[in-house]
Amino acid sequence: MYYYSTRDEKREIKLTASQAILKGLAADGGLFVPSQLPKLSSSVSLDLSYPLFAYETLKPFFEGDELLDDLKDICEGAFNFPVVLNDLKDTSVLELFHGPTSAFKDFGARFLAFSMEKLLVKKGEKLCILVATSGDTGGAVASAFHKRQNLSVKVLFPKGRVAERQRRQLTCWDDNITSYEVRGSFDDCQRMVKSAFVDPSLTGLSSANSINLGRLLPQMVYYVYASMLYKARTGKEPVIIVPSGNVGNSTGAFWAKAIGAPIEKIVLAVNANKTIPEYLESGEYRPRDSVKTLANAMDVGAPSNMERLFNLFKSYDEMKANVTSYSVSDEEIKKTISDEYNKEGYILCPHTACAERVRLDHYKDDATIIVSTAHPAKFETVVEPLIGKTVEMPPALSKLVNMPSNYKEISTDYKELF
Repeated sequence: MYYYSTRDEKREIKLTASQAILKGLAADGGLFVPSQLPKLSSSVSLDLSYPLFAYETLKPFFEGDELLDDLKDICEGAFNFPVVLNDLKDTSVLELFHGPTSAFKDFGARFLAFSMEKLLVKKGEKLCILVATSGDTGGAVASAFHKRQNLSVKVLFPKGRVAERQRRQLTCWDDNITSYEVRGSFDDCQRMVKSAFVDPSLTGLSSANSINLGRLLPQMVYYVYASMLYKARTGKEPVIIVPSGNVGNSTGAFWAKAIGAPIEKIVLAVNANKTIPEYLESGEYRPRDSVKTLANAMDVGAPSNMERLFNLFKSYDEMKANVTSYSVSDEEIKKTISDEYNKEGYILCPHTACAERVRLDHYKDDATIIVSTAHPAKFETVVEPLIGKTVEMPPALSKLVNMPSNYKEISTDYKELF
């Protein structure tokens, strides 16, 4: 197994998984993708613990790689929290918020941190991780990388565009973590990271965004797991509806389906940032500046991982046949949170509400899994007025948001990071 850049059609540069993980972004600005998507092995079984399930799923992606012998230990260390498929009356909810920062990003960030630390300690090398965040990524990365050997992290987040509890999670760190509040949008933060990577005067940099292969591979695993579990419970292959921003989580779902996970269809639920549904409608891909919404972690107008989907689906017709996407407004988000709580007593975060709105409007009669990407307590200012009660914080989240803040405010010039 080797990895090549989405912009290297001739596959002239071939990297191992470890090389791709440490590098983050390809030298040509492209994203790393596997040379093939191997079919699921019969050893991938629901009888296994989740860490061993992940190990068996990921093993072919590390064939011949220096991390293969460490992969089981990495999975057992990274995935030390539950993956929950919660069956409601009309749908199942894949709850991915039971990790240390109460967001799905914990899966990818922890796997990446454990993998990088193993590699760097072996090599006696150091890396500086740059991460742009629209909400949850930065907190998950900071938590996962905090005090890891041979690693330092710079977290960039847009000023005034993250929820207060998210901001506290992003800025409560010390030691090897530095947080930067950027006077701009998430897209500006993302551009700053990419500019730093292609600056020849800067070395020893890597990424922990969903552009990094080490984030994406573990995100593929829970779609394999959830779809197998759903089929075991119901006998049906689900339509999986994914709240989508930078499209890394969604790409994980498409890779899971490609390797043989029993998934009927994958649907991308976006907020008012309509780049993807408008492309699927018109055939013209037009990234643009992001629009601020209640589902702020999805406020992305130029989603990086679309490069990986363009690599997977080579033509517009193929893309249209495999990818479906719908946009959800802020008013619809609010209505969905309120209605779901009144109907079932179940509390949705604004991102999960996007997925539920798409299900109600388009897939009400289908076998479905909606993906819950974050705990609703992270968005109390949105959620609590709609349900008329306080959302109890998980203990780990409560601890983080009550720690002192520590950050620097900067402009959109990436050179201010160094």
